[in-house]
Amino acid sequence: MAKKRARYSTEFKHEAASLVVDKNYTIPEACNAMGVGYTAMRRWVHQLESERGGMTPTAKAFTSEQQQIQALEARIKQIEWENGILKKATALLMSDSIKR
Repeated sequence: MAKKRARYSTEFKHEAASLVVDKNYTIPEACNAMGVGYTAMRRWVHQLESERGGMTPTAKAFTSEQQQIQALEARIKQIEWENGILKKATALLMSDSIKR
């Protein structure tokens, strides 16, 4: 039978990575304390360090600033998509009125 993959909340990941970044735990010590694998912990620590360095992650952000940036980027994408539809509709209506 296949092993079920564990799911962790963003808050849990942030807390786990904070052990290494803020409280000077080693990655293996933090893994033992939180009960997660080494690779996942290493990835979370790297993401937290990147976010604090100003980079927006592709995964769900840990820090509130990066979460706000991701929400704004998603809103911009939605608005650009809506504007594209409006431009196409306007062009279609204009070409229709010119033909008449």
